[in-house]
Amino acid sequence: MQKLTDTYLLSNGVSIPCVGFGTWQSPDGDVAKSAVLSAIASGYRHIDTAAAYGNEGSVGDAIRECGVNREDLFITTKLWNTDHGYDATMRAFETSMKLLGLDYLDLYLIHWPNPIKFRDCWKEANAGTWKAFEELYRAGRIRALGVSNFLPHHIDALMETAQIAPMVNQIRLCPGETQDQIVPYCREHGILLEAYSPMGTGKIFKVPQMTALAEKYQRSVAQICIRWSLQMGFLPLPKSVTPARIAENARVFDFELEDTDMALISSLKGCCGESRDPDNTPF
Repeated sequence: MQKLTDTYLLSNGVSIPCVGFGTWQSPDGDVAKSAVLSAIASGYRHIDTAAAYGNEGSVGDAIRECGVNREDLFITTKLWNTDHGYDATMRAFETSMKLLGLDYLDLYLIHWPNPIKFRDCWKEANAGTWKAFEELYRAGRIRALGVSNFLPHHIDALMETAQIAPMVNQIRLCPGETQDQIVPYCREHGILLEAYSPMGTGKIFKVPQMTALAEKYQRSVAQICIRWSLQMGFLPLPKSVTPARIAENARVFDFELEDTDMALISSLKGCCGESRDPDNTPF
């Protein structure tokens, strides 16, 4: 049976812990810092943040104060939509590194493929960004490169000029949301799928089928969601700021969902709402 520190192997040979701790919506300051400290104390070694979350400084404070060696942690952040292109990417990376207080980053992602600022030139903007990513990677500043919210046509466009393929695609994957276009594409191309918002929205806790499964396995609905994600071969990024829930979400390695229940969870289309179309985001 897996454990929290078990890893997936990325296409470049870098190991990444199989569950990450998400920090989206964790406000900068004591809340975000305490949440990350609680996560690390609960056994998480993979922490996911982003420039857009506005909490990189607090995440960095927690990393320094947690008592775990830096090399035993896997830290991800993401480039925001206003900073695409080579020069802007280089500046944004240095800003994130300063806030995080790190010498190197384990994984850097392009947060969205087609921001409104670059809607008329998104391919060129992504190409410039990826050139910067590759230079930082070759310089040892980043251990792995990836994207987020990319669909096949975005990755195909990126690979027209890229010399290094993305190793990760972080997308919304949760009960009923299996992204049947991009998931097979990523698997065919050796790109690991990270699942953000693995519990979807608050609606999931009111879905009768999920409540019944929680009772069947004597687990929380959240644990059922995370376990489903792992058995799908995804890397889930559960998030919480409540210490008890953070610890509970880490306890997903001592049970297994039956195949019929896995299929049921996958079939709950729309139960967590719809994912954004990355080509029509208003940001």
